[in-house]
Amino acid sequence: MNKLQDIPFSVLDLAPIAEGRTAADSLRNPLDLAQHAERWGYRRYWLAEHHNMPGIASSATSVVIGHVAAGTKSIRVGSGGIMLPNHAPLMIAEQFGTLESLFPGRIDLGLGRAPGSDQPASRAIRRGFGSDGSDFPEQLAELRAYFDPEAADSRPPGVRAIPGEGLNVPIWLLGSSGFSARLAGQLGLPFAFASHFAPDYLLPALHLYRSSFQPSGVLDKPYAMVGLSAVAADSSEEARRLATSSQQQALSLIRGRPGKLKPPVDSMEELWSPQERALVLGRQQYAVVGDKAAVLERMQQILEETEADEWIIASQIYDHAARLRSYEILAEVLQK
Repeated sequence: MNKLQDIPFSVLDLAPIAEGRTAADSLRNPLDLAQHAERWGYRRYWLAEHHNMPGIASSATSVVIGHVAAGTKSIRVGSGGIMLPNHAPLMIAEQFGTLESLFPGRIDLGLGRAPGSDQPASRAIRRGFGSDGSDFPEQLAELRAYFDPEAADSRPPGVRAIPGEGLNVPIWLLGSSGFSARLAGQLGLPFAFASHFAPDYLLPALHLYRSSFQPSGVLDKPYAMVGLSAVAADSSEEARRLATSSQQQALSLIRGRPGKLKPPVDSMEELWSPQERALVLGRQQYAVVGDKAAVLERMQQILEETEADEWIIASQIYDHAARLRSYEILAEVLQK
């Protein structure tokens, strides 16, 4: 079993757009957070692809990755993730080949097979070239072949990714179910599970990944990253208050009306029904909320359950300064 203080920790940024603010306001925050995270010892800074979401500004994920990488020096920057069925594999190979060429040794390519959007946006994105995700293994093989000059049989004849070919861009599979867990294991790739999306599947997916793992040229043993939602503050009372922003966001998704990140409230009781409360809290069963002592205790519990090799932490907090403080406290706990 890994010790808590020995495990690398990373940032998952959904580039939240807060109520009363614009996407331009939101896009000023990732670089500032990444620069702080770099100083605090975070290993990676990943951004997620979402579309048609009023509260998320990272839809042009590769562009934001380049912006963050240009303003940092050592932290790895990447996608958590790119939704591959939305794209032609050649285009992703070229984009991330370009990023790796500009920022050598610092770029990660995390891939998912979900649309990262609702059905209307998914149809608009995938019209004419996209897929429904059923051919994800074939798309993945084609994408990997663009980086490998010896894998010409897995890509269209005569087609090369320039930049991209011959570059080492680490590929991760992301998931919230068993499909990507099994595929990552069979291919010997690192796997990241979004417990903040599908907590009930976390332990089964990790077991499936590890039990199906085959050593590869990438890894000789499984490497599992666990995604967590976390809100830390100098008091547990304040952390619970800050966490009501993410609870309101989850509530809006349950109601089918996603919106911008709302300010925290003193109590959620007048905002949700008992049934909605149970649904929201059920989805947040692996959330980490509290002061340093509470965060340390909860993360130790989750480590014992998951045997995670790395954490990647999403903090949906309305106020940017409070969000910075949350990540600072988490770093202090995880390095203590």
